[in-house]
Amino acid sequence: MDFLRLHAKSHPDWLALTDLYFERQLSYRELDKLVASTTSLLLSQGISEGDRVACLSKNRAELVFLHFACARLGAIFVPLNWRLSVSELDGVLSDCEPAVVYADRFPDTLDLAIKDIDLLYGETEQMEPTWPEQKSPDNVSLMLYTSGTTGMPKGVMLSERNLFEAAINFALLGEVDSHSHFLCESPMFHIIGMVTSLRPALMLGGHITISDGFIPERTFNYLADRDLGVTHYFCVPQMARSIRAVDGFDPTLLTGLRAIFTGGAPHPEAQIRDWITDGIVIVDGYGMSEAGTVFGMPLDKAIIADKAGSVGFSTPRVQTRIVDDFGVPVPAGVPGELQIKGDNVTRGYWRKEAEFKKVMTDDGWFKTGDILTCDDDGYYRVTDRKKDMYISGGENVYPAEVEAQLVTFTGVQEFAVIGVPDKQWGEVGCLFYVPTKSDISLDQVEAFLSDRLAKYKIPKKILKIDCMPRNAAGKLMRHQLRRVYETA
Repeated sequence: MDFLRLHAKSHPDWLALTDLYFERQLSYRELDKLVASTTSLLLSQGISEGDRVACLSKNRAELVFLHFACARLGAIFVPLNWRLSVSELDGVLSDCEPAVVYADRFPDTLDLAIKDIDLLYGETEQMEPTWPEQKSPDNVSLMLYTSGTTGMPKGVMLSERNLFEAAINFALLGEVDSHSHFLCESPMFHIIGMVTSLRPALMLGGHITISDGFIPERTFNYLADRDLGVTHYFCVPQMARSIRAVDGFDPTLLTGLRAIFTGGAPHPEAQIRDWITDGIVIVDGYGMSEAGTVFGMPLDKAIIADKAGSVGFSTPRVQTRIVDDFGVPVPAGVPGELQIKGDNVTRGYWRKEAEFKKVMTDDGWFKTGDILTCDDDGYYRVTDRKKDMYISGGENVYPAEVEAQLVTFTGVQEFAVIGVPDKQWGEVGCLFYVPTKSDISLDQVEAFLSDRLAKYKIPKKILKIDCMPRNAAGKLMRHQLRRVYETA
């Protein structure tokens, strides 16, 4: 499944990768050799099969070198979320126990030897390239950390077979070919940035361009640049909305795009139709760290307009079913939990075998925990998300993770966090609290959490209430809090 090696032999001079920040361009021959030199470098550091190689860095070509070198060695690449607090990073690093960490930032409190990723490119040039014998496709080569429903981070283990299938699924749905050119701006610690924006194009001999991050005006100029020639761009709906809000936005400059793809959060139908009215194909889909792309809309403006709000359908390589609370498939139009099966589904959660067993059925289906419906035409629509989770700016936030940090916060008898609508971020956290004596402020909460949680996880709103709504068993009724917020 080493398609870099394949294209280095069959199309060595085809352009494979552009790094905009460092102004580098690499052909498939050059990219393959750099990955092979990175493989030699990791070998010289004692990295072998099963070892973890972590990386704390914004988007850059070196993450591609490290990931594919790990795949060739049978090691596991762990891109770290640079938006996390130091304490959160400590937790992830303690869990994955990396043999080496590369980084472009060096938090002082991290008690760990960190290698400067700025030196990696030069170091690889000093190494003789190594092409080891190809490892089993079932070896885990990538681990993406995502918060669990309990608030504890979990490492989603993805094998080369998983990643290859994820690439095939998106390539089929997204009409990817050797002429496709992806602009990768989504963070490369996410499935969208590290897999969906890279692997389909590289698998088929296409071109990827890596940007160090999303800046609406700059991104619009990239997409409008006919010389750059971007055909595929993947983002969350909030990013798409920000592009439309750029001064001087002109959709006629974006007609070179095959499509803009969105995921990671609900995409309002009205916003989808705005793009279609402007003549731009905007494709909504559904996926997850555990499986990559599952559903996608066809690249047909008439169908998208007719089915706006739908996340499309799957390829024949993914089995899907919607079931009720007893695991029985439901008829078209009836909501139920989506379950999936296929070679794209994760091998498991790192050191959390019991938690993984809970999300697998006895007959081998992965339980997504998401509620969907399927219409008579076979198009799926998300009606509810995983229990209690909300999505802020494309990032999953679990209230339990935030609440666990607030346990030692003084001044409250009880508290709870839910996601509420927000024009800028889609959703943000709202903290409901019952005071002990005097009121607390949002500034106090932010100050308390700033060193404990990533900024996007910190509640942006706060409401005082007299008591927490609970059922007869004492269980918190979050849906009642949503009603309180709506009427406040």
